[in-house]
Amino acid sequence: MKPFAVATAQLLKKLGPRVVRTDEDSLREASFDSAKIPFRPQAVIKVRKEADVGILLALANRHGVPVTTRGRGTTLTGAATPVRGGWVLDTLALNKLRVDAEAGLLHAGAGAKIADIQRAAAAAGWFYPPDPSSKEYCTIGGNIACNAGGMHGGKYGVTRDFVVALRGFLPTGEFVEWGTATKKFSAGFNLRDLWIGSEGMLGVITGAVLKLIPAPADRWTLLTSFRDETVALRAALALFRARVQPAICEFLDRESVLCAERATGRDIFAGQAGRPVILLEFTGSVSDVAEQREAALAWAQEQATAFRAAKDREEAEQLWAVRRKCSGAMFELGDAKLNEDIVVPMKNYVRFAQFLTRLKRESGLHIPTFGHLADGNLHVNIMYHKAIPAECRVAEKTVQKLMETVVALEGSISGEHGIGLAKTPFLRIQHSPAQVKAMKAVKDALDPRGVLNPGKMFEVFEVWKHPRLEVHLPWDHK
Repeated sequence: MKPFAVATAQLLKKLGPRVVRTDEDSLREASFDSAKIPFRPQAVIKVRKEADVGILLALANRHGVPVTTRGRGTTLTGAATPVRGGWVLDTLALNKLRVDAEAGLLHAGAGAKIADIQRAAAAAGWFYPPDPSSKEYCTIGGNIACNAGGMHGGKYGVTRDFVVALRGFLPTGEFVEWGTATKKFSAGFNLRDLWIGSEGMLGVITGAVLKLIPAPADRWTLLTSFRDETVALRAALALFRARVQPAICEFLDRESVLCAERATGRDIFAGQAGRPVILLEFTGSVSDVAEQREAALAWAQEQATAFRAAKDREEAEQLWAVRRKCSGAMFELGDAKLNEDIVVPMKNYVRFAQFLTRLKRESGLHIPTFGHLADGNLHVNIMYHKAIPAECRVAEKTVQKLMETVVALEGSISGEHGIGLAKTPFLRIQHSPAQVKAMKAVKDALDPRGVLNPGKMFEVFEVWKHPRLEVHLPWDHK
């Protein structure tokens, strides 16, 4: 008998074949996420209403069936990969939205797309700032599960800062609500925040109440170029010390810029090919943006080798094309990459830039780096060729050295992607044995049978040793 066949038959009887899918296409599509390392589930449950989730979890808990919750599958860490088989819980149909324009709150089902949330907020005169690059595809349930960030994090914060309340189910199938649709709540343990960033290991999120803020009246974009990475990072620090707070402050190192320039077929600044850049966007009231514009232009004249301001939104979009092109274009440097979303405190920006220069030289690998300077969240891309064993071994050693150094610099091994499978080899670099023990104790208390997203976070999984599917997903940069 196939694993979990009895439980799957019972679930099929309760929810029906429209909800419980066991056909080959459904199983294949749910077997992997953006990490592209497949593990076949026994069934995919495309729930149509919240009550379906409770029925599914009660059965799973009774029979010990692994359950991996999934939105769109945009996660890069393998967090939505059914590594233990079992059932994949698909929440995409739980996608209803409702804006409370008076209170500045938005009620969203777990399957609602971030872009749809932003559009619904904007239509009511509000703003939802978290802005992941896959926003046209990724869901709020997934964003909450990994505490996603994006380019606005430095000024506005990340997903956690906008979650007012959550609803969903414990691993036993019992329905729970953490918080209410109010801006204050201090009644009992804050289990809402415990679920945020828990990667579907402590409960299943089916809905959220999100905080909105007034939409900014104006915005302005500035692109700047610098002699080298160290100069660029020192310049950014000078801007922050002057209390000039951009909504977005994106950094691209020389390798990232060269990739973008080759992809677009033109230099970002004439005569300055391959120089690192910082792309800034300021938002706020018209008077606030005017004041920031004046300060930023004075800063650029003093610090940058070249700069260009957008005259209108069309020109701003042309400047943003540089940032959007760099990630996909990196595959000219290797056909595989380890994309690490590390965080470094501002005081150690320069030391980290110097470390990266040494790491590139010592490894002989291309390591294009870009990211969000306003909150220190940098995407370090270790490029290599998967058919060259020597490069694979060097890449493995290089990512280990990267993580050890990031933690030594008082940083984090992940800023917005979470742990999933990909970061499991490094969890114990970040956390002491006592800290890991405490996290495991929470997991055991809330999920004693270990049915929710097993095989993640605490068990070491070396993604570079597993073959990846050759498949192009709609949100892929390549």
